[in-house]
Amino acid sequence: MNTVPRVPLIVMGVSGSGKSTIGQSLADAFGREFIDGDDLHPTANKQKMAAGHALNDEDRAPWLEIIAQRIGSELAEGQPIVVACSALKRRYRDQLVSYAPETVFVHLIGERDVIAERQSHRTHEYMPTSLLDSQFATLEPLDDAENGFVVDVTLTPEQIVAAVRDELGTPHAG
Repeated sequence: MNTVPRVPLIVMGVSGSGKSTIGQSLADAFGREFIDGDDLHPTANKQKMAAGHALNDEDRAPWLEIIAQRIGSELAEGQPIVVACSALKRRYRDQLVSYAPETVFVHLIGERDVIAERQSHRTHEYMPTSLLDSQFATLEPLDDAENGFVVDVTLTPEQIVAAVRDELGTPHAG
């Protein structure tokens, strides 16, 4: 019997919070496909960020629509997916769930210094560390009306997967 809720998951948070790592871990744990939202950015967005410029709402809108449609089409096929997407603003999250309102957000939260330290040890294709402050400035935390919960980024990936299982009411393996 499959005890994993059949809802899409969006792992959200600022750049460097671990969205891709945790998204892949959740997809593996739940037997789902993982999609990194960064891979769906239009080339112009990637070029803008690589040049050190933050995206604005107009830049993000087509990208969010691509992700929302993908979540909805996969769910319609009976395949809820796990997506990594910053989903920084409430209006972005509203757009992301437009095709699948049951989608659950897993918001990875952490102090700026913790995230900055993580970023200093990685190289990202187009997201320079100089944009971290703009990410925190743009971030609107989940509110009580949204379908989701927060998880501390200082936990290990295994602990985060366990915390998500607990939140979703699913049993742990083993």
